Amino acid sequence: MESSAAGCVVIVGSGVIGRSWAMLFASGGFQVKLYDIEQQQIRNALESIRWASRRAPGGTEVGSSDSPPFGLLSSWDYRKEMKLLEQAGSLKGSLSVEEQLSLISGCPNIQEAVEGAMHIQECVPEDLELKKKIFAQLDSIIDDQVILSSSTSCLMPSKLFAGLVHVKQCIVAHPVNPPYYIPLVELVPHPETAPTTVDRTHALMKKIGQCPMRVQKEVAGFVLNRLQYAIISEAWRLVEEGIVSPSDLDLVMSEGLGMRYAFIGPLETMHLNAEGMLSYCDRYSEGMKHVLKTFGPIPEFSRATAEKVNQDMCMKVPGDPEHLAARRQWRDECLMRLAKLKSQVQPR
Repeated sequence: MESSAAGCVVIVGSGVIGRSWAMLFASGGFQVKLYDIEQQQIRNALESIRWASRRAPGGTEVGSSDSPPFGLLSSWDYRKEMKLLEQAGSLKGSLSVEEQLSLISGCPNIQEAVEGAMHIQECVPEDLELKKKIFAQLDSIIDDQVILSSSTSCLMPSKLFAGLVHVKQCIVAHPVNPPYYIPLVELVPHPETAPTTVDRTHALMKKIGQCPMRVQKEVAGFVLNRLQYAIISEAWRLVEEGIVSPSDLDLVMSEGLGMRYAFIGPLETMHLNAEGMLSYCDRYSEGMKHVLKTFGPIPEFSRATAEKVNQDMCMKVPGDPEHLAARRQWRDECLMRLAKLKSQVQPR
């Protein structure tokens, strides 16, 4: 293991995303310290990560919504899931399940937690003032080498890291849920973030098996959520206006665009669907502009439409915790298989 030479990683906040990060960093051979202001939360996190080691393999446990490590695998324990990943050849890293679990520990004192740290990943709830308070505290006790990284999905770095002495060492590293199966990480710098901070974080994410991408400058929603919200917005309008049912709308993605975009993005799709990008624009730009002009305003996401969509969704997946957990488990198994296929056919 190279973790002692490379330094350790500190996770601040031991909820769902914090636990996911812990497992990912451990898969890369890094010592991981979990810190949380709530001591019981640390104990709960370590218990949920290691609990299965005291049980016979194959045992299952229905956990709370805050217990799963890889996104929302609330009905699977950690060891069982990792063992299945190992058996399927999909466990990240070169270390065994036991070796990875042994790298993770809790630390009740933030000052002690950051000692020897080379990277700190903040994972507290999505509250600007709370996160700023955490970063101000970290800023006062770290040295000039450690990277301060936030898992925020929407808070702007310029607001999040404003006024920090070590602002050049600050960056957003936004994962996609569930991070163990969806490797993308958006790296979003503060305007004063040093290029070396971005480079080091990019290299670290690659080392733990994630797929980092660089957002050149901050923008509301970053990149993934802006694209996601654009799709949700038009999907909502199409359903609200009675053009398509909610279930058929989802088919357009799962059996159409989703299959295409699982391997290539929209720009490469354009490039391949004609004789290159210039040819595509020559052929289709006027038609695209005509359709785009018919898009309506931002939907209000009215209760009436929400109830209609919910009714359709519940016909497929009832909204109780047990059915939702089972469907998430199925989703994550599909993502695991897709990730394995992508690794076999396409180099990153």
